[in-house]
Amino acid sequence: MTVPEPRSLSNIVEHTIEQLIFSSRWILAPIYAGLAIGLLLLLVKFVQRASDLVINTLTASGDETIVGVLGLIDLSLVGSLIVMVMFAGYENFVSKLDIGEHLDKPSWMGHVDFGDLKLKLMASIVAISAIHVLESFMNVEHLADRELAWSVGIHMSFVFSALFLALTDRLTGKSHA
Repeated sequence: MTVPEPRSLSNIVEHTIEQLIFSSRWILAPIYAGLAIGLLLLLVKFVQRASDLVINTLTASGDETIVGVLGLIDLSLVGSLIVMVMFAGYENFVSKLDIGEHLDKPSWMGHVDFGDLKLKLMASIVAISAIHVLESFMNVEHLADRELAWSVGIHMSFVFSALFLALTDRLTGKSHA
């Protein structure tokens, strides 16, 4: 039987610092819990917009109804984005979620690494931006050309950013295609 070597002061300090740094990941846990509160707030806005849409359906034009439904789709995409960030962020940076083999466990849970999360986030942002551009074009008579140009320009910057991120991911060999 071998006797372990006594730890030097520098080893103890190093181990303590490493433990502190490793434990600091738990500072993120309340942030992810806060996102769940944000999801509840988003639900309130969704119910509010859906109620307004239902109440005004008979008096609204077809375009107004389409814009209203697009707004609901937009909120649902943002909600999905929040759930994705909560689950994947918590699992990647804090701790694995211990839910066993729950029947409702999303199939992607536990399989989305940081690179995948970035790509999914950018794809969601592009989709949300596209909905805003479509809403702008549905209300084209109420917007100045400059506002439409900015809307399209910002959307295209998101598209190019997403493409650049995907290309960078593929070139670095981290794509899971």
